[in-house]
Amino acid sequence: MSDLAIVLRSMRIRLFSTIVTVASVAVAVALMLVLLTMRNSGRAAFERGSGDMHLVVSAEASPLVAVLNNIFYADPPRRSIPWKRFETLQGEAPWAYAVPIVTGDSFLDFPVVGTTREMFESFRPAPGEAWSLAGGKVFEKNFEVVVGADAAAKTGLRVGDRIALAHGWTRGIAAGAKLPREDGHGDRGHGHDHGHDHGHDDHDHGHEGSAAHVHADFPFTVVGILARSATPHDRALFTTLESTWIMHAHDRRVRESASVTATTANDLTDADRSITGAYLRMMSRDDSGTPAGLAQVFDRLRRDPSITVANPSQEITGLFRIVDATNRLFVAIAAVVMVSSAVGIMLALYNSMDQRRRQLAVLRVLGASKGRVFSLVLAECALIGVLGAAAGLALAHIGAWAASGILRDRLGLVIEPRPDIPVFVIVIGATVALACVAGLAPAVLAYRTSVARNLRPAA
Repeated sequence: MSDLAIVLRSMRIRLFSTIVTVASVAVAVALMLVLLTMRNSGRAAFERGSGDMHLVVSAEASPLVAVLNNIFYADPPRRSIPWKRFETLQGEAPWAYAVPIVTGDSFLDFPVVGTTREMFESFRPAPGEAWSLAGGKVFEKNFEVVVGADAAAKTGLRVGDRIALAHGWTRGIAAGAKLPREDGHGDRGHGHDHGHDHGHDDHDHGHEGSAAHVHADFPFTVVGILARSATPHDRALFTTLESTWIMHAHDRRVRESASVTATTANDLTDADRSITGAYLRMMSRDDSGTPAGLAQVFDRLRRDPSITVANPSQEITGLFRIVDATNRLFVAIAAVVMVSSAVGIMLALYNSMDQRRRQLAVLRVLGASKGRVFSLVLAECALIGVLGAAAGLALAHIGAWAASGILRDRLGLVIEPRPDIPVFVIVIGATVALACVAGLAPAVLAYRTSVARNLRPAA
């Protein structure tokens, strides 16, 4: 009988104990791998998500909040920038592009971004990667909307659908409505109309928990579906700036006069024309890297108290500097769990030695040396480690994607778990090594088993 057959037979005899021990190792390995995978993937997702912009400008309270709300759509902004200030900003530096955005509306819990065609013509959602369309085209006129890949997949929107947007963001409440298509297909069965109360502040762009209402007077037509970019923009819907201005100007005019039935661009005032942020990129000689004058422009702009200027890469680095301290704590906890699982292997095998002494004595009589008996016990521990690591690898894959889905649905963060092969190899190798170390005590006990004493007939 081969050594492997002997080890497998021994494990089958103690099947329940073997399964429990392997499961404990699997949970420890999965916990460690999920933490390491999500940490690395999270950093990569944040760095990718800011695209190729150099700066983001908003009226938020802090640069980090400006980045989270205007790039990652973590929460709706609470303050806005007058359009005239943006026009002035356009001339304050040699920008390669200056893309204005206004957020605060939503459709079925997905953020709606008012912007210009320059968003799709100049801005790159991921470094070096331009936008691409899965179908349709980019908006060309007001009340046309382009839908991000994830938003389209979750809502079922397709080119030609007509929708009504909701004012404000309400986490967990699917505000908005899908309207009948012009070709007669479609229905209103998607989303919820929370009334037509027009009594809200035009400059309050909504917040979590606000009572959103549907802009039912302004149907939008889906003209394009974006291909997946693996960035937060996959969750967004994009329309023209003027479309959003007209919707909110109509609410203002209805409050001022109940006789108002329609609003057009000609009815807009300077107060209606505002944005919540802007993506900025400076010109550079090779169109890559950091322009020489970026630091000076950044310092000059942030002296203006009416705006908040943020460098996305710096803010993301600072964010992960804070997060890494917590990550190290969790990784340490996972390491303790792995050591605990190794102790479990040792106890399981050590306690089983009393029942296995006669088996070991028989092996010795049949010609097995003390060294072979020692190696058989170590091999059993190593096999438990290998099985636990393999099961943990599968659990980690499931757990990482589940965590990614939760982050995407609840926080709007698009994190794609990507395995770091060297890290996986180290964790699996460490698991098997720990299992072998844990097997030393039972192996020594097996090595010292007395043949004569354990082959005596039972009294």
